[in-house]
Amino acid sequence: MTNVLVTGVGSIIGYGIIRSLQSLDQNIHIIGTDIYSDAVGQYWCDAFLQAQPAAADDYPEFLSETIDKYDIELVLFGVEQEIMRIAQDRSRFEIIWDRLAINNADLVLLSQDKWLMHCDLRGHGFDIIPTEITGDFEQLSGQLGLPYLLKPRRSYASKGITQIHTQADHDYLRAKWGEQFMVQQIVGEDTSEYTVGVFGFGNGTHGGGITFRRQLSGEGATSKAEVVNISQLNTLVDDLVRVYKPIGPTNLQFRQHEGRYLLLEINPRISSSTSLRTAFGFNESQFCLDYYIEGRIPTPPNVSSTGQAIRYIEDIIIQ
Repeated sequence: MTNVLVTGVGSIIGYGIIRSLQSLDQNIHIIGTDIYSDAVGQYWCDAFLQAQPAAADDYPEFLSETIDKYDIELVLFGVEQEIMRIAQDRSRFEIIWDRLAINNADLVLLSQDKWLMHCDLRGHGFDIIPTEITGDFEQLSGQLGLPYLLKPRRSYASKGITQIHTQADHDYLRAKWGEQFMVQQIVGEDTSEYTVGVFGFGNGTHGGGITFRRQLSGEGATSKAEVVNISQLNTLVDDLVRVYKPIGPTNLQFRQHEGRYLLLEINPRISSSTSLRTAFGFNESQFCLDYYIEGRIPTPPNVSSTGQAIRYIEDIIIQ
């Protein structure tokens, strides 16, 4: 039996990981955690614990004690904040580091600040979306056109991203976010957004990937997806992997604009699309078991060349 800890089981990532593990023909014992006692994913786990928040001072001790108590062989993270805490505070996790499915810590830290990521992409010569962190409304509207986007430099799942149409919009949100914001030209269309999943090996290579053309829900996760294979996008992903050397599950998001594919962000973690990817042959949880526990390069996935997925709301009744 393989004991796997899945965190954030009330999140779409967390219960997506659970479903991906349960799809495998292996004897896997799933222990789930979440900061909320009523997290829905607990009903699909073999055991459940209410977790300490990632920001809590005793979070490292909670995680270590849980690993010891349940003899955990691998921790798969469903919460981005936990990954960030571990990357920032690695010394407090060294004793359990080999049990954690954590990406390249440098990439984790860089990707958390969208402006720093933008500057690094520019420094490596990648096509970038026109972006600024200074300037008044008149300057920015002249450069970027109207509407433009105002984004917090640190956010996830499209949280806080707002279209700016007027000076009042700009002034209000700039006052709200202070220096922790950036403004960006709107590129492409909602129908030209792509999410790409790869499993990186830390040396600038990866084991193949899967690409969806997608539509987003209001919560910032994929609501509809279509499997596509675009050679130009595949080449760009290879180039990005070569530069940033991800380790493990990595999600890259793009928009097509005037014949180019422009990177929106890199998420060095399991994606909220993980259950959809599993359905089409790209099981990130399986790759993690192979790589982190068995110490071997995962077998290249046999990804479906076509297919569509639609997400819908489902009920679970407890009496």
